[in-house]
Amino acid sequence: MSTASTARHAGDPGPDTGPDGHDARGGRLDRTVRSPLGWMLTGLVGVGLVSGLTATGPGPVPVLGAVAAVAVYWLVMRRVARRSTPEIARRGAGREALLGGAIGLGFVLVSALLITAFGGYSFSWAGHGFTAVVWSAVTVQIGAAVTEELLFRGLALQALEQLWGSRAALVITGVFFGVAHLAAPGASAWSALAIALEAGLMLGAAFLWRRNIWFVAGLHFAWNTTEQLLGIPVSGHTSEGLFTVDVRGSAVLTGGGFGLEAAPAPVVLGVLLAVRMFVLARRGGRLLPRRSARRTQAG
Repeated sequence: MSTASTARHAGDPGPDTGPDGHDARGGRLDRTVRSPLGWMLTGLVGVGLVSGLTATGPGPVPVLGAVAAVAVYWLVMRRVARRSTPEIARRGAGREALLGGAIGLGFVLVSALLITAFGGYSFSWAGHGFTAVVWSAVTVQIGAAVTEELLFRGLALQALEQLWGSRAALVITGVFFGVAHLAAPGASAWSALAIALEAGLMLGAAFLWRRNIWFVAGLHFAWNTTEQLLGIPVSGHTSEGLFTVDVRGSAVLTGGGFGLEAAPAPVVLGVLLAVRMFVLARRGGRLLPRRSARRTQAG
């Protein structure tokens, strides 16, 4: 082959080269990574890795893990998804967290009160060190609440609603949230369904309503922390609390070894709250219809 012919063929676009001379394979890979499923999976791996390394660490490690998880989330959204992140804005974060926390606190207290009124629970002071117990509960639950909300609502829900709309994303993430709790001690098909309804749907609807991670993380944090301090198992996990709970009667009333979340009272209350927050989200024009999601993808 002559030198001129070699030069000509070297400069021709190859089978993996686009019309502009760039590597089409790189372009396809870039588009795949930057698609909703691409940045969702990237974020799930990054935030999930941080959570796995810090969730059970000593002292303030879970809190530091939550900070690192937020940083990873920000990087994925800004650099991979190429979108802004108003859902983790610092402005108003405290107000949103407190509002969510008030709802989470009320949710658990009302649920526990109903079960107690029907004779299912009785509480007594545990006698553990107040400061140590509260510090341990707060640090662990901050890490759990922030990382789980980044994973399920920040990444999964927002990515899936770009593909199929807010309603489908809410149902899918709710189901997966319940399935994710099947590995918990004492879990069953019923407890997974209960978690999907009272937590997966409610937290998803809460995010659609406020479009704020701090709101749902505050709700999640107050829910788990209140349960732990009352001595009630948190999704099957028992930790030292300020109180000990004496569980009496049927597991249908009390949730059994899995804890309050498998009882009917919080399921009904959680569904009612989810419906209310979903209605507020719809009235506020904060839902993404499926048709709009497709147009967003096409654009």
